[in-house]
Parts: sequence; C-alpha cells; structure tokens
Amino acid sequence: MKRLIIGMSGASGLIYGIRMLEVLKTAPGIETHLVLTGAARLNISLETDWQADAVMAMADEVHSVKDLAASIASGSFRTDGMIVAPCSMKTLSAIVHSYADNLLTRAADVVLKERRRLVLMPRETPLHVGHCELLLKACQLGAIVAPPMPALYTKPQTVDDIINHSVGRVLDLFDVDSGLVKRWQGAAAGAS
Repeated sequence: MKRLIIGMSGASGLIYGIRMLEVLKTAPGIETHLVLTGAARLNISLETDWQADAVMAMADEVHSVKDLAASIASGSFRTDGMIVAPCSMKTLSAIVHSYADNLLTRAADVVLKERRRLVLMPRETPLHVGHCELLLKACQLGAIVAPPMPALYTKPQTVDDIINHSVGRVLDLFDVDSGLVKRWQGAAAGAS
C-alpha cells in the first residue's frame, strides 16, 4: 500500500489538491493523509463549489494543521511522500527554511529529512527574485517543483483538461497511473 500526504495551503488553485484527492480516493492501494491550512479552507469556498468538509471526506485520514503530534509529524511513520497542492509562497518559504510551525510544514520537513519525495505545486505569478530563490533552494533540498502549467500539446478543450493533466503528471512522480495524462506519442503520431 502507498501512503501519500496531501497538503493544501492558501494559494489560489485549491482545485488541484481537490482533484488529487478525487483521483486517489478511487485508486486501489493508496492511503491519503490530508492537512489543510486555515487559508486553504477559506479558499476552497471562494474558488470552488466544494465545501471543506466534503474535501476532507475524500481523505483516508485528516489531520489538524495545529496537531504537531500527528503521525505524519514523525519520520518513523512511513509514507511514500507528500504533495503540496497548491503551495503558497508562505508555505514554500517555511518549508525551505525548516520553519515547521504547523503540521503541513512539519510533515514536509519530515519528508525531506527522510529523503522521501516532496512535490510542490506553487501557484504564484509573476515571480520575483525572492520567489525564484526559494524555488531553487527547495530543489536543492530535494523537493520537486511542479507548477501547474498547462501542456498545450494535449490540445485541452476545458479547464478540467488542464487541471487533470497537471494532476496526472504529479501523480506520475509517485508511480500512480491516474489515467488522466494524455501521453505524448511523438510528432508523427499527431500529424495524421
């Protein structure tokens, strides 16, 4: 069984984390642990038609962002890694500086120290030099930075197509084939 932590911070783009949970809920053999910041809870209702309770109901286990004694706060609790979707610049800064003052940033810190996979989906634009330095430092620490940028070779027709492709590509990093990714077959395949 795979065990994945999903962290959702207060950046715009909560639909990426929500879609991640939707997909993982139906994937066999995957246990999800969810941590929502207060700003994430607020943005769920501002950006989507979802309610925070319905989002939390999709996870196998939900942890309070204030619970620094939760299972996922310890490296001895084995996981396959963590996805922060979306990742605000505040959360990115806390992760990069090991400022583990809440469970989301503590869990990310644990994933890094245990050399497990940490995938960050930052949602900010434009970026200033400070943001870029944080993203570089995150990569240097071992995180994978995967901004939700649309793959236009898939010729998306809807916003859902764009969201699904980004979510599917992130799940690929954990060897979870979501069925969401329209895979590139080469230029000759698309020319027919």
